[in-house]
Amino acid sequence: MFSITVRDHLMVAHSFRGAVFGPAQRLHGATFIVDATFRRAELDADNIVVDIGLATQELGGVVGELNYRNLDDEPAFAGINTSTEALAKVIADRLADRIHAGNLGEGAHGLTGISVTLHESHIAWATYERAL
Repeated sequence: MFSITVRDHLMVAHSFRGAVFGPAQRLHGATFIVDATFRRAELDADNIVVDIGLATQELGGVVGELNYRNLDDEPAFAGINTSTEALAKVIADRLADRIHAGNLGEGAHGLTGISVTLHESHIAWATYERAL
């Protein structure tokens, strides 16, 4: 299996519902390093997994839709705890939509999977993996 990973960052505000979240139930900020990994069994005709420039551009587009937002005010997240795990899934699913729409080029149709990791800090992160 071959893979490439591109990176961006994300800054949001949000709050959580539920005693398990303790003081994070109050509105707070979060900054994440975002890694998106694209996988395929065989390299494409150009001997690459996917165009790194296009992958970086599309990750930036997805992150840009969320960056500097209070997620509590975003209709797409109404009634959802925007945990690190949940945000990783949202980003992966939005990237998958862009792949299926052709935004990463023809070669991207051979991708078999994607994973998104959100690093909360140097000691904690969450990942969501999905097939394409």
